[in-house]
Amino acid sequence: MTAARIAAAHLPAGLPPVFFLTDPQRTPDPASIARTLPEGWGIIHRHFGAADASFVGAQLAAISRQRHLRLLIAADPQLALQVGADGVHWPHARLAQSRQWKDRMGLMTASAHSPAELRAIAGFPIDAALVSAIFPSASPSAGKPLGAPALRRLGQSAPCPIYALGGVNAGNAGKVAPFAGLAAVDGLMQ
Repeated sequence: MTAARIAAAHLPAGLPPVFFLTDPQRTPDPASIARTLPEGWGIIHRHFGAADASFVGAQLAAISRQRHLRLLIAADPQLALQVGADGVHWPHARLAQSRQWKDRMGLMTASAHSPAELRAIAGFPIDAALVSAIFPSASPSAGKPLGAPALRRLGQSAPCPIYALGGVNAGNAGKVAPFAGLAAVDGLMQ
């Protein structure tokens, strides 16, 4: 059984087993990657204000509809509505905005980079948290890796389902898949 299937076994219906996160620098052609994702997976389009954010968002929305993927737009609910995305992924610093969008978005996730940030999600309408960094990562925003045992402990008291992000790849996904969904940027290209 693959790590993605193991991850899917404990997640509530509607949550994909794996999220692919786009990044204008690290994944300059996210549509090509999206076309290869297995049915039922998810995409989080992180555009960071790129000039082509709407164009790429529309591309990913079309691919998501064709391939039965869940599409979230990071920190941009207006773009999510514009392209018909399934919801929004909130950076922890913008978590408070999730309250005003709870009735307009089908799915909302948030980032958490510490146990305190994960606990803080409890007061918001968030369906799942992406916890980072779990393993050593090349991401410029990655902090000291938590490791799989610490993530397991966090997951036992988390206010929502969790996804492991940061350094997740085919070689280590099995260490977290029994208790967390998977999320990756570069790890899906390896």
